[in-house]
Amino acid sequence: MFVASWIWGTVIILCCGFWFLLGRRRRRQGEPPLENGFLPYLGCALQFGANPLEFLREKQKKHGHIFTCRVAGKYIHFLTDPFSYHALIRQGKHLDWKKFHFATSAKAFGHGSIDPAEGNTTENFHQTFIRTLQGNALDALIEAMMENLQYVMLQSRTSKLQSNAWVTEGLYTFCCQVMFESGFLTLFGKEFNSNHDKNLSSKQETERAHILNALENFKEFDRIFPALVAGLPIHLFKSAHSAREKLGEALLHKNLLKRDNLSELVTLRMFLNDTLSTFDDMEKAKTHVAVLWASQANTIPATFWTLFYLLKSPEAMKAATKEVQSILESAGQKIRLDGKHISLNRKQLDNMPVLDSIIKEAMRLSSASMTFRVAKEDFTLHLENDFYNIRSDDIVALYPQLLHFDPEIYADPLTFKYDRFLNQNGEEKTDFYRNGRKLKYYYMPFGTGIAKCPGRLFAVHEIKQFLALMFSYFEIELVDNNVQCPSLDQSRAGLGILQPANDIDFRYRLKCV
Repeated sequence: MFVASWIWGTVIILCCGFWFLLGRRRRRQGEPPLENGFLPYLGCALQFGANPLEFLREKQKKHGHIFTCRVAGKYIHFLTDPFSYHALIRQGKHLDWKKFHFATSAKAFGHGSIDPAEGNTTENFHQTFIRTLQGNALDALIEAMMENLQYVMLQSRTSKLQSNAWVTEGLYTFCCQVMFESGFLTLFGKEFNSNHDKNLSSKQETERAHILNALENFKEFDRIFPALVAGLPIHLFKSAHSAREKLGEALLHKNLLKRDNLSELVTLRMFLNDTLSTFDDMEKAKTHVAVLWASQANTIPATFWTLFYLLKSPEAMKAATKEVQSILESAGQKIRLDGKHISLNRKQLDNMPVLDSIIKEAMRLSSASMTFRVAKEDFTLHLENDFYNIRSDDIVALYPQLLHFDPEIYADPLTFKYDRFLNQNGEEKTDFYRNGRKLKYYYMPFGTGIAKCPGRLFAVHEIKQFLALMFSYFEIELVDNNVQCPSLDQSRAGLGILQPANDIDFRYRLKCV
């Protein structure tokens, strides 16, 4: 037994030695400073995953504004100078923004490659999303979301709101349920027809049960999503794999065709799946799972953080409530509980600079997205004052949280200031400086350039609608006004808006109107 252990120990040491001598990349002349890390394959992954912001700050202090880290088998060149961000955007000839996203989507959601070069489909997904999430299509989404939010907040929660008593819930749990259910109905339509069905109430309850079941599957799948992005196979996570398959079953085309009021996004995606792809039925459904995940995974925590900071800041709550009331009054909208819903269109929602600033500030404090580009070939990356050689298949990345938490750009960067993005005239502020120079890139929760999130406009409008309705229909307060701000769940760093590490209790009741 001892001899066998000694032999295996020797083998492991020799393998590590060979990796250290032969498997580690050597920095070539003209390349950025290199951090291989000490672990085979993982490299710096554990240090980065534990606290990405502090890790990158430490390497920035050591190496300067660009450096290379090996993370989970990939070599990533981090650009940390915001005045060099444009270098990433303008290198379309040498850098590919699609490769990483296409590969990650196929790996996480289980469909075939959506890269047209692979031959499974000729659909231009980015153009599909822009066409159906922006422009005139956005107006229809806003109208549907407004109606669905009020249905979910008021009609589907009738049992909780029958008396004047306070209802206590976890704030994240509440935001998750309301935004998921409303968003699901907005994108994927309804199983019931509210105008012609005598058994409407029963069918609504059945529909709601199905959506809440989908929410549980969504949460189970979303919980291990960072591991899937890191490259671990989903079969290691039995319950999450089952949850993803159940979501796929629910979004099969044959099931979607039974629903009313499908969004233009889903209708067009179904048509393009059927006409331009060779995917089987389940693979088509899993591309819709990807749409569902993209529509919820960041919007839900962004909604939580926005409402939490409002509840913690009476000054912010007063300013936001005043703005919403002013817009409703100017539109002749009255708050009623007799089933007649209020309506806010896109123009009215766009005329809410205070809510805009509050949402931006909440997202600045909670966003930990990353912008990736993959080198198509060996090339030279020209920055503002110097240049570096980049190897083919390496990744060039931005980590905007470095920007969002920079005290030279944002005074007291860890403090919530509801008017941080308002100028002296109460309008949107766009002038931010570092070292006396005006920044082009100062706020980047949605990425940048051609790969900027195509659904960002809808996401912000959703949150505005949610807040406007909460202010209009409910009295809301924290159970403990002195509760500490929950920490950010760093396990999702790089994926967008971070979730809170723990939930916060709040209470609400219907206003007497």
